[in-house]
Amino acid sequence: MTDDERSIRELVATWMQASQAGDVQTVLGLMADDAVFMVPGREPFGREAFAAMAESMKGMRIEGTNEIRELRVLGDWAYLRSFLRVTATTPDGEPMRRSGYTLTILRKEPNGKWVLARDANLLTKDE
Repeated sequence: MTDDERSIRELVATWMQASQAGDVQTVLGLMADDAVFMVPGREPFGREAFAAMAESMKGMRIEGTNEIRELRVLGDWAYLRSFLRVTATTPDGEPMRRSGYTLTILRKEPNGKWVLARDANLLTKDE
């Protein structure tokens, strides 16, 4: 495994840990200022909308796993294909389960740090 691959895997692990801890600021620090997210049934949105959505989930317990299925580094760009499973439990104990595939494009910044640049999240409701 290369140093870049290791760094990207660490980014994914940190993202998952911070999401589960409700640490929105750490998650925002892992993405580019011009990050774009795509999810089913919604116009693509950026970092500000992501932050607002994350803040609206305060008080929910988030648990999840992210299984990296493919990771390719191409110079200062990389892509990551993974299978994500998430359960968000509301304060009243109601779980919402989602799972599916993601395709993420990452960019290496001039300082050597990898950040999420684009993310297509195809999670659907688990029955």
